[in-house]
Amino acid sequence: MQEAPATTATTEAAGPGFPPFKPESFPSQIFWLVITMALLFVVMWRFAGPRINATLSNRRAMIHKDIETAQENKRKAEQATVAYETPLFEARERARAMNNEYRDKAAADIKKAEEQADASAEKVTAEAEARLAKIRAEAKGHIVQAAQDATVEIVSRLTGQTISAEDAAAAVRATQES
Repeated sequence: MQEAPATTATTEAAGPGFPPFKPESFPSQIFWLVITMALLFVVMWRFAGPRINATLSNRRAMIHKDIETAQENKRKAEQATVAYETPLFEARERARAMNNEYRDKAAADIKKAEEQADASAEKVTAEAEARLAKIRAEAKGHIVQAAQDATVEIVSRLTGQTISAEDAAAAVRATQES
């Protein structure tokens, strides 16, 4: 039984409940809460607030500066693009004009060469035909002569008679006409 009075003594000394929830300590808790909040307000107002404000201002200024720099770079890039593309376009147009000029010149040279080749071919053809006509005439003369000689020889072998060259020529002419 002695154990029970010791337990009750401990409970009575500590009191019922958690000390911050005891109504007797509320005024001191409120006092220290007001002091702590006032101290935090002063620290925030004097030190942390200006630093945060300065940091935000710096960031805004940096962002604004970066945006201006980006816009300036964009303008410069557009100007550089125009400066690059303008000569390139002009060079393409000059190249196209030169290409057309050389194509026309080449077509004219080809046409002239074709005309010269045709004229040369016609000349060579005419010369070849003249040579062929001469050769044919000579060949015909040789054939007629060979036919006359053969006629004289054939008649002399078959009949044993000799005929004159004029008679052989007349006989060959007669066979050519028929």
